[in-house]
Amino acid sequence: MTTVFEPKTPNYADRVRDSFALQGAMATLAARLERIEAGAVDIALDWAPSLTQQHGFLHAGMVATALDSACGYAAFTLMAEDAAVLTIEFKINLLAPARGQSFRMQGRVIKPGHTITFAEGQAFALDHGRETLVATMGCTLMAVVGRSSVPA
Repeated sequence: MTTVFEPKTPNYADRVRDSFALQGAMATLAARLERIEAGAVDIALDWAPSLTQQHGFLHAGMVATALDSACGYAAFTLMAEDAAVLTIEFKINLLAPARGQSFRMQGRVIKPGHTITFAEGQAFALDHGRETLVATMGCTLMAVVGRSSVPA
């Protein structure tokens, strides 16, 4: 069942793109936005040797980083114009080695709120036409308003 969310600002996709462009972490991963909808964001990245652990799999820290951003931006799509987003907490379940040529990280809002939003993420490895779920994440996010140290 897909839930339809109403964004608080019509330019939410532009806000996500602008914020994403400022993330050094996503640039380090050579990650890119593939989908931006109200309550849903997909981030893609390709396998690269600099992102692996000792067995050649995408490192769990890279998976967690990209999933956190996908969940955060999914939440951000539903936040007010003057809000920024920060992660409060996340839990990741690593289900299979992250082996593939590319990866898709999906963030989906489960429960939006004025201040606190809960999202879930799924990471998929794409390997020679085969798609494998490699991780899931539960992510709690906070809308930050009125703090000069965290601009919207």
